[in-house]
Amino acid sequence: MKLFPVVVFAFILPLIGAQVPHWGPCPEPAVQPAFILKQFMGRWFEIAKLPAQFEKGRCIETNFTLKTDNSIRVVSSEILKAELRKIEGTGVIEDMKNPAKLGISYSYVLPYSPYWILSTDYVNSALVYSCTDILRLFHVDFAWILGRTRTLPEATVEKAMEIFAKNNIDVSRMTPSRQKDCDKTL
Repeated sequence: MKLFPVVVFAFILPLIGAQVPHWGPCPEPAVQPAFILKQFMGRWFEIAKLPAQFEKGRCIETNFTLKTDNSIRVVSSEILKAELRKIEGTGVIEDMKNPAKLGISYSYVLPYSPYWILSTDYVNSALVYSCTDILRLFHVDFAWILGRTRTLPEATVEKAMEIFAKNNIDVSRMTPSRQKDCDKTL
């Protein structure tokens, strides 16, 4: 039985690929107070991210649309090997008392993954965090800086990095996203 965590870790390690597991449970960062979902809807461009196995291309963006049942249509796209790739998912507010804690799933068979809005001004930038505990022994996390445009001022990016750090989120591996030549015909 003592080998169980080691066996689980060995099984899960290939699944997390580019992600870096951290010891201990997920941090509990503060999220956007008085979050207004309708104002968050629309097109967001990825400015910077922690490495994510499922994001390998460039020109990554996500469009959020509120549906009549109050769920969210989530369409993410990227250009990979000169091909536009899109994936559609569903988002939900996981806790009505805390509407900045969304859950997103890109599959009917997988559970919702956390998608927490830590900070946003709705018109320029947003900071998003996602974390999954593995038996509370370690966690795998993702973080994104999003913008309404393909670039943000360096001061905005630096402030975003500070907010992540103040919330005990390690962004030392955060990398800028490639948002050049995105509007050219493929």
